[in-house]
Amino acid sequence: MTLQQLKYVACVAETGNITLAAEKLFISQPSLTTAIRNLEQEINITIFNRNNKGVTLSNEGNIFLSYARQVLEQADLLASRYNKTVERKPSFSVSCQHYSFAVNAFIDVINKFNAHSYDFTIRETQTHEIMTDVNQRISEVGVLYMSSKNEEIISKFLKQYDLKFELLFMAHPHVFINNTHPLANKDIITLEDLDDYPYLSFEQGEYNSFYFSEEILSTLDRRKNIKVRDRATLFNLLIGLNGYTVSSGVISKELNGENIISKPLKINEYMKIGYIINKDQPLSQYGNAFVEAIKRHVTK
Repeated sequence: MTLQQLKYVACVAETGNITLAAEKLFISQPSLTTAIRNLEQEINITIFNRNNKGVTLSNEGNIFLSYARQVLEQADLLASRYNKTVERKPSFSVSCQHYSFAVNAFIDVINKFNAHSYDFTIRETQTHEIMTDVNQRISEVGVLYMSSKNEEIISKFLKQYDLKFELLFMAHPHVFINNTHPLANKDIITLEDLDDYPYLSFEQGEYNSFYFSEEILSTLDRRKNIKVRDRATLFNLLIGLNGYTVSSGVISKELNGENIISKPLKINEYMKIGYIINKDQPLSQYGNAFVEAIKRHVTK
């Protein structure tokens, strides 16, 4: 097994196509195919499943790639320390629910390492997809919450996917509304106060049950419901329709502006907000930096 073979695997996984990867690596397609098949034979696993449309990582290939990327990262660190002519291109990916503090932490990671070039990805996505992303090594870290209503189901999926949950902070549910909302001057908001206003929540696709809802108390029956896919749309509807959503109470004025405010919700419930990672995969320097950045932002 060589570093070159590991680079080949990473490039094929990135492109999903042997021909494109060969062009990117400046080698012939037969040479690349042979190198990967020799590696598969050496370690006795199938890294890629082949089909007419290209190649996809197998389950074993996903695990292998996560280790390969760590080796390549360490090799880049070594080269950058002793060979100043080598340009290091870091990569890092995180999947999360729609939390502004996660976006702020992602920005901090990029600014901290200040690389000349990089491949970083942040995916604000559905709850089940967050767990799938981390399980399949698409993302190194996932950020989500658990409560008394969903903790049993979420924990079951985490165990099934061989993931572990690390608590970042506990939060009491808050309501996000616009600063001109009729309830904006109340110190504490009740569910009865909200009855006449549209309830906004993030759509969860085929896993659109209250167990996977990004909003706590999703089991409650509301007269006016609107589902959205992205944070910008949700905030526009909060302003335009006097709608509301329920979240952790942590909000970023830098990212979301002064129009959105947070008010405590009078309810006996909690939110355990944390990050998920693979049990057998230690955090990279970027993953550690991301977690530390989140802790700083939620402390503020």
